[in-house]
Parts: sequence; C-alpha cells; structure tokens
Amino acid sequence: MSSARSRSGAITVVTTPQGLPTRVRIDRSQLEKRPDVLADEILRLCRQSAMAAGIRWRDELLEAGASRDVVDAMGLPTADDLSHAEQLDDERDDVPASWMRRV
Repeated sequence: MSSARSRSGAITVVTTPQGLPTRVRIDRSQLEKRPDVLADEILRLCRQSAMAAGIRWRDELLEAGASRDVVDAMGLPTADDLSHAEQLDDERDDVPASWMRRV
C-alpha cells in the first residue's frame, strides 16, 4: 500500500501499488469544491501514490542486487519523475478553475 495527501492535508488517499484507491479521506471543507475539481484532485493523488510505490519498488530491487539496466527496462518511476509530476500539478493548481466566487 502507498499513500499521498494534498498540500493542505485535506485529502488523503491510500492506494494499491498500481494506484487503485483503497481508502480516501476528505475533509469537510473540500466538499464545497465542484465535484469534477474534487475528483481530479483525488485522481492526481492516486497517480502520485502509485509513483511513490514504484519508486520504493525500484529502490528495493536495486538494493537487492538487480541490474540497473533491468530495473530501468521495467519502466518504474524515479524520484525525478515524481518531482516533475508534482511540479506540473502545482503549475496547474495556480490557475483557478473558476473566477466566480460564492456571495
């Protein structure tokens, strides 16, 4: 199992190594978001959780003596891959989904 949480900590997911959610915790404050925005956030966290699991697996294989060429051929993510994905997500988060606000 692997997990990821939003920057605010308001959403946490626990997933299988493939990124399938087994547990999702959503703070009440997040329920005010549009459903599609909330769903996108949950899916993004599931992808990050799967990448983190892949990175751990990669490290375990290398520590166990597996050849780097073999591990690279498996296509497992690296820490740089996760960092890049998080950076792209942060750039997307800087743009509001809507300029409308509740009155």
